[in-house]
Amino acid sequence: MALLSRTDRSLLANWWWTVDRWSLAAITALILCGILLTLAASPAVAGRIGLEPFYFVYRQLSFVAPALIVIFIISLLGPRDVRRLALGVYGVALALMVLTLFVGPEIKGAQRWLTFGPFSLQPSEFVKPALVVLAAAALAESNRSPGFPGMAVAGALYAAVAGILILQPDFGQTLLVTIVCAGLLFLAGVKWQWLAAVGGASVAGGVGAYLFVPHVASRIDRFMSPDRGDTYQVDTALTAFTSGGVSGVGPGEGSVKFVLPDAHTDFIFAVAGEEFGLFACTIVLALFGIIVWRALKAALEERDHFIQLAASGLAVMFGLQAVINIAVSLSLLPAKGMTLPFVSYGGSSMLAVAFTVGMLLALTRQRPVSYRSY
Repeated sequence: MALLSRTDRSLLANWWWTVDRWSLAAITALILCGILLTLAASPAVAGRIGLEPFYFVYRQLSFVAPALIVIFIISLLGPRDVRRLALGVYGVALALMVLTLFVGPEIKGAQRWLTFGPFSLQPSEFVKPALVVLAAAALAESNRSPGFPGMAVAGALYAAVAGILILQPDFGQTLLVTIVCAGLLFLAGVKWQWLAAVGGASVAGGVGAYLFVPHVASRIDRFMSPDRGDTYQVDTALTAFTSGGVSGVGPGEGSVKFVLPDAHTDFIFAVAGEEFGLFACTIVLALFGIIVWRALKAALEERDHFIQLAASGLAVMFGLQAVINIAVSLSLLPAKGMTLPFVSYGGSSMLAVAFTVGMLLALTRQRPVSYRSY
């Protein structure tokens, strides 16, 4: 990029000098970490289920280029185009979520996926960032135009997504979007009564899930009292971190990947802890922290209320998903089946996260002070 001068007015040059390059570098580093950890964890999993050793590696690599293209193209958009894109993705993804309830294969008691030949798609991964952007737009419009029912629009958008997630069921994703949307309400400055109502409804929903959904109760019971059920995956993950110590046992030398069913997906951080140690895990955490910090810093300096809300919401959702995945591996939260963005194996997840950070980069690009998105 040294050939692109600041006087160059081409599309690529303008993008390079306005995009947040720290975030771009951290995103690229996370993708590389994901490839490395998939190479470390997945051959053992593939061999255990009778596949070619590098099956998951090749599939993950096949999604890297499309993900980078998605990030680049979306990051070129302006705020208005980001809203339009979010609206289109929200509508399509919501329709596909409904479709999963009728034709989606049942996996571990849930219907969250659609299969198209060799490719599987989880529509809820794409609807989350779209929901955040649209809710932010509605709340920002209500502040700009007091007569606009922004709270009602944002609530309806959230209710549609949460309702289908509960039917699938996917309580982990429901919790994630609930926390992020509650954060948007707080940042938008809604009355404390509304925040209290949302908090009360969330608590009531959590209690209801515990009382009436057996697998939710089972996960919480096992987390609170490990002797009440099977905690094999979490216990094995903790053993991996203990074995790895500070420097790790060395690339390819770990044993957890041979016995942990989800070593390449939900528990890939445990593989990182065993083979590369605390030092490498800290680097991964720092990369997530850089992306979230840079986005929140840009949002704080932004004058446009929509960009403030949307960038903050996307950053919090991205970071919170990483925190939940890591906390589960460390037995700090009940198991939720949530991937580590850009690091866990999964093409659908990688493209959805690329969609998320693409919009985040688009919203946090440098713009003239006089710029307004409306």
